[in-house]
Amino acid sequence: MGQSDSLLIFSLSSHPLLAKEIASHLGKSPAEVLIKSYPDHETGVQILESVRNKDVFVVQTIALEPNHYLMELLIMIDALKRASARSIVAVIPYYGYGRQDRKDKGRVPITAKLVADLLQKAGATRVITMDLHSDQIQGFFDIPLDHLHALPFLVEGIQKLSFHKGMIVAPDVGSKKLSIKVAEWLGWDVAIIDKRRLDENRVEMNALIGDVEGKEVVIVDDIWSTGATLSLSALLCKKKGAKRIAAAVVHGPFSENPTVPNEVEKILTTNTIPCKHQLDKVEVVSVASLFAQAISCILHAKSLSSLYHQEP
Repeated sequence: MGQSDSLLIFSLSSHPLLAKEIASHLGKSPAEVLIKSYPDHETGVQILESVRNKDVFVVQTIALEPNHYLMELLIMIDALKRASARSIVAVIPYYGYGRQDRKDKGRVPITAKLVADLLQKAGATRVITMDLHSDQIQGFFDIPLDHLHALPFLVEGIQKLSFHKGMIVAPDVGSKKLSIKVAEWLGWDVAIIDKRRLDENRVEMNALIGDVEGKEVVIVDDIWSTGATLSLSALLCKKKGAKRIAAAVVHGPFSENPTVPNEVEKILTTNTIPCKHQLDKVEVVSVASLFAQAISCILHAKSLSSLYHQEP
């Protein structure tokens, strides 16, 4: 049995379109699984084909309904383990609870670590994810974790904007690292906004470090949840004299009614989370091919660093 014959890709309920696209890049269709919801709202699964001695990849993004989708993933992994799968790889395009990655105040959990523990305890042998909120989450795992990056896709989208006096703006210190990488690819300068989070739903922008006057600005961030950070960042850049404003965000949108700022002419984002809104100005870039390449590298025991051979 060849390595491609041993490959099975399962799609759970969070993002079947992305799972199907990943499978298609590998010349496969998603394997059959029945996902059940009992009258008391418990979740059950039944795998409808043999997985014995197979290399199984389960696609599930933990967003929009993170509690439900995480539990569904854990139940599926347990079922695969009990059905004697050779390896069980959780493909998690967006790693839910990643923002709860440290104790920033007293008596709070580190939920990102808890999720890592649950995945391992359930029986996952490996995890593939994209653009974690913080790199330290990789250290929460005692199994291999492959950390993919949407950077090349965002850069390609930005280049198509035809900005000539471009500058990358990081809306907070947390997005500084990603913003610098994007700027290095493009050969642009970087400005940083001093953002303060007042609570879970409110932020304020205090200062812009860098000169954006007369520049064509792209605000770069990893997560677009409600759009509050993006809106305030765009407004501040406009006040400071930015000529044109666009945004590039890896994961999003999350909320039912995300804010799309008037000051922003285009927002680039990926399909790590299903976009359930028809939003003007928003362009969704598919990252399915990168996940498919990563799966192929794992199956053929190749280094995933080859996926980023263009990186400077």
